[in-house]
Amino acid sequence: MLDEFFRYTDIYLKKYSVSSIGISCGSPLDSKRGIILSPPNLPGWDDVHIIDIVEQKYDVSAYIQNDANACALAEWKYGAGKGTENMIFLTFGTGMGAGLILNGRLYSGTNDLAGEVGHIRLAPDGPLGYGKHGSFEGFCSGGGIASMGREKAHELKKKRISFIRDDIDGITAKDIFAAANQGNQYAKGIVSECAEKLGSALSILIDILNPDMIVIGSIFVRQKDVLAPITEEIIKKEALSLSASRCKVVPALLGESIGDVAALTVATNEY
Repeated sequence: MLDEFFRYTDIYLKKYSVSSIGISCGSPLDSKRGIILSPPNLPGWDDVHIIDIVEQKYDVSAYIQNDANACALAEWKYGAGKGTENMIFLTFGTGMGAGLILNGRLYSGTNDLAGEVGHIRLAPDGPLGYGKHGSFEGFCSGGGIASMGREKAHELKKKRISFIRDDIDGITAKDIFAAANQGNQYAKGIVSECAEKLGSALSILIDILNPDMIVIGSIFVRQKDVLAPITEEIIKKEALSLSASRCKVVPALLGESIGDVAALTVATNEY
């Protein structure tokens, strides 16, 4: 189970001259005790005392944060959020999670579950994400967008209307955006719904946390031109104007290097 992890760690230690190791991992986990607690994307990683294991193997200090928190720290210290006091980072990749920088510090909550915004229900029903239909993750994630596309494809197939590709189960979020950018009305409808729900969720976060900035990664970085105009209109309608006027919504800056920077940032343990 740990062989591949050690292989990448060995590469990491050869690439960087460091006195400590930072680990960025999906939730749930216990950052204080250094334990990985059965993340859905890591089957079999149940109650793994990863920090003890790493420190004993490599004889250096090691630290762990969930991936959203680690990326938030990276973007705050070295990316788009540099210089802000209150910043939210949204993953917007295969799933939807958040890392929170509040009053100049990482806020991880009572048991490392602060920022699990993907679980927020935005509609009574809708695509499944984070185990909940109509959730933020259901509407705003790669998996959720693909699910909406497949549902639309099955609906259209009954009407003998072709949508994107014959292999319905193979439809991806990338396919949806490509079709939307080419003018496909059904794909544009899915993208619009995603952008509207993103705006609704951001409005909630702006009202509750009053951030300087919301930095959004992955899909938003690649599709900002189609998502941002709709999202911004929803924020204007839904969020408190004084809070919204002080909050910038921007794409993440670190791009493909964010994983490395996130791990290195966690390794400093200065948060």
